[in-house]
Amino acid sequence: MIKKILKLAVLSTIFVLIAIYLCNFLIEKQTKDKLYTSVSEIPKHKVGLVLGTSKHLLNGRVNLYYKYRIRAAVSLYESGKITFIIVSGDNSTEKYDEPTTFKNDLIKAGIPADKIFLDYAGFRTLDSVVRVKEIFGQTDVTIISQKFHNERAIYLANHFGVKAIGFNAKDVSGRYGLKVQLREYLARVKVFVDILFNIQPKFLGKSIEVK
Repeated sequence: MIKKILKLAVLSTIFVLIAIYLCNFLIEKQTKDKLYTSVSEIPKHKVGLVLGTSKHLLNGRVNLYYKYRIRAAVSLYESGKITFIIVSGDNSTEKYDEPTTFKNDLIKAGIPADKIFLDYAGFRTLDSVVRVKEIFGQTDVTIISQKFHNERAIYLANHFGVKAIGFNAKDVSGRYGLKVQLREYLARVKVFVDILFNIQPKFLGKSIEVK
């Protein structure tokens, strides 16, 4: 009995590892030619889609993922590679509002307020890339986040009929960066589960014209 349980555990572990590897491989393969790190080389798009995250960590420090996404978005705008910015993030409670926080800091960095549009229902990456098409009417966008996040977002965007490229914000190293990277492997498996079961955004709503 114990041997059977151990065998089942080993086989299950192998299956999980293979699934993680394949999901990661497929996403990286399909998106490798759609990622940019140079402002001068990236094609121009009307809209840049900034994927939200919290401004502060639990210890009160500024979240570097947030800081670097702000910097990347400003760089693209100032270089004329995007004309408008859509910030898609979580606004699930009255006291937690990622899009507005991003907007305030983008304005402080010199982006005109009328060039920024907010998506308050970007609870997940899937929601963000579907809503940019269904709500904001965009089928060609530049996604702005870190490389690992851009890869997953672009893969999902392409699946849902959005021609997306990604501008890679500076990544985060160290212990915190490692924890995020490990979670990313599981998130990539979830991508294929969501596609398999045709998961849709939590909310859609009225169309918003970007102009």
